Amino acid sequence: MSQAAKKGYLQRIYPRDEKAERKEKRRILDEFCANCGYHRKHAIRLLNGPLPGAPGPRKRRPRKVSYGPRALSILKAVWDAADYSWSARLKALLAEWLHWIRQRFRLSAELERQLLAISARSVDCRLRAHKGKLRRRLYGRTKPGTLLKQHIPLKTDHWDVQVPGFTEIDLVSHSGNCAKGEFCYSLNVTDIYAGWTETRAVLGQGQEAVRQALEEIRQALPFPLRGIDSDNGSEFINEHLLRYCRSRAIQFTRGRPYKKDDNTHIEQKNWTHGRRILGYIWYDTEAAREAINDLYRGELRRFQNLFLPSVKLAGKERVGSRLRRCYEAPQTPWQRVVKSPVADPERVAELGKERSELDPFQLSRRIQEKLEKIFRLSRDTPAPATTARTLPPSPVRPRNDCALHRRRTPVRFRGAEKKSGAGLWK
Repeated sequence: MSQAAKKGYLQRIYPRDEKAERKEKRRILDEFCANCGYHRKHAIRLLNGPLPGAPGPRKRRPRKVSYGPRALSILKAVWDAADYSWSARLKALLAEWLHWIRQRFRLSAELERQLLAISARSVDCRLRAHKGKLRRRLYGRTKPGTLLKQHIPLKTDHWDVQVPGFTEIDLVSHSGNCAKGEFCYSLNVTDIYAGWTETRAVLGQGQEAVRQALEEIRQALPFPLRGIDSDNGSEFINEHLLRYCRSRAIQFTRGRPYKKDDNTHIEQKNWTHGRRILGYIWYDTEAAREAINDLYRGELRRFQNLFLPSVKLAGKERVGSRLRRCYEAPQTPWQRVVKSPVADPERVAELGKERSELDPFQLSRRIQEKLEKIFRLSRDTPAPATTARTLPPSPVRPRNDCALHRRRTPVRFRGAEKKSGAGLWK
């Protein structure tokens, strides 16, 4: 049988084989192999493949370019100024910052349409090449406290609060890779309902210093402080803080020892609002503490609470063996506080006036300028920068003078790589 005859025979039996049942398919295959002399496996491939002479699959036309280079450069600039926000937060932030983006970049109608139409998935795709530079490594120096544990109840259930005021607190050490001597810590206080975060720097883990920093944070909050939840460090489990909370009717609870999942909200803020801002550098002077507090009380507090959206977990759903999490639409902590009926009206009005007068791009630039001054006050003072965004690493300390910790190089607030960092939530 010639090749043309075999091809014509295949075209005749091909429709029969497509409609046949299993037993009939076997008979057709036997007949095909006997008449054409094909090997059984080759015959199966012919019958399962496309019909000879039929038109091939239609080629998919490439997608048209939806976002031009100008729109992507503006997206990158906003992402950089917004401290490298997650894609869902960045999409919400574009609409929130549109007034200032128009002023800074002189948007045309087409550019504005592209920025507002871009999806979170497209944001991830377009910024993927820049995200590999961001690295992190978390560690802490908390020492467990044993006093008064029986007076401070454990909290093991999930937070279910409908008003701001219930917070989680923790300390972040700024000792580089050496735990010798006294150095600075950042006291982070994160509200569960609104995501509002306040931070203050203290020198050492003194119990009275931590209490005073918490009192300063309480006065700065735009809502009453109703409760705190801490880990089991001795800086929190002490008579000073317990008496302070009782005198002001503040609920004081603690998590289980060695269970960081009990304090998930503050553990996330320890990175985004602490370690990522100041990095893994040793700060151990009063001048450094004052400079850090100047940043915490001013630009950084306003930038993160008034302009940066965050997402909040709305619920969980079990789908087979997987757990599906549903999140609310991204909002800034300020927007959540404004909607709360228990917020201080005078403080809220004052913050609203400040927000209308501020420019997030200028705030981002001033934060970077203050960070440069703070880095020069550290024990690990680097050489002068060779470029605007990169600094050389600091020298390695002798092993006999430091704890056995590996050196780490996360990113700083504006993306420069050195031994410092930059700057439920997601």
